[in-house]
Amino acid sequence: MRHPLRSVVVVAFAVMAALLAAPGTATAGDTPVGYDVSHPQCGTTLPLHRAFAVVGINGGLATRTNPCLAAQLGWASRSSGAVATQPHAQLYLNTANPGESLELVTTWPGRGATPYGFCVGTNSMACSWQYGWERAQHSIVAFFTPAAWEAQVDSRPARYSWWLDVETMNTWQSGSTQALARNRATLEGMTAYLESRGATVGLYSTARQWRQIVGTVGPASDLAGRDSWLAGSTSLTGARAACASPSLVPRGRVVLTQYVVGGLDRNHACR
Repeated sequence: MRHPLRSVVVVAFAVMAALLAAPGTATAGDTPVGYDVSHPQCGTTLPLHRAFAVVGINGGLATRTNPCLAAQLGWASRSSGAVATQPHAQLYLNTANPGESLELVTTWPGRGATPYGFCVGTNSMACSWQYGWERAQHSIVAFFTPAAWEAQVDSRPARYSWWLDVETMNTWQSGSTQALARNRATLEGMTAYLESRGATVGLYSTARQWRQIVGTVGPASDLAGRDSWLAGSTSLTGARAACASPSLVPRGRVVLTQYVVGGLDRNHACR
C-alpha cells in the first residue's frame, strides 16, 4: 500500500535469500514494528527486524497477482512475533467495484446466487456482491497453488488474517447512496468468500476514504464488528494517537495504524 492510501510465477530461491539478508532498522524506543509490502517492493531490500508483516496478495488491482508474493510471504512468516496480538504473517487484498463501467469490465459476473438475490450481469447489489466473492476467490486460487508450496510457505488461507484494502485509487461506484451500497456489497462478498475458507477478515482505509467509498455501515452488515487498520499517519507518534480514533465500522476496534518512514510502510499495533 502506498500513500495516499494504495499468472502466478514461481519465485527463485535466490530472491528469497536476498530478502532474508536484508538489513533492518530500529524504531524509536525500540517499539516493536510491523511492515506492509507488496509488488512495489519486488526486488528491494526488506527489513531484517520486524515484529510482524502484512503482504499484498495483488499486483495493485484486484484482478492481478503480486509476482513476489511467495517470497514476501516467506519473509513475513519469519517475523519475530514480538507483538503477541499480531500474527507473524498477514495478507491484504486490493478491492474495487467497477460496475458503473460494465462495457470496459471483462471480470464482471454474469450470474450467481447472493444474499441480495440472483445476479444476471447488471450493475446491481447482487452482482456487486458476486464480484467481490469472485475477486477474493480468484486471488486465493491464483496464489495458493504448488508455487506457494515450493516456496515453503503455508498454503492454508485460514492460517492468515486478511485485510480488505479500501482506497480511492481503485475503481469504485459513486454519486449516490445506491452506489455506496453496491460498494459495500462488494466488500461483503469478499468477506463471505474469505470466511468460507476459514479466514479472519479486517478492514484497511482512512476515515475519509471509507466514507467516500463505503458510506455508513449498518449493524446488520457482514462488515460490522470487523477490526480496523487505519492509514494516514506520518510518524509513530501520530500512529499511536490514531489508535484512539473511531473504528471504520460499528462494533469494530482499531487494532493497527500505519505510518511511513523512509518511503516504507510501517505499522503500530494498538494496545
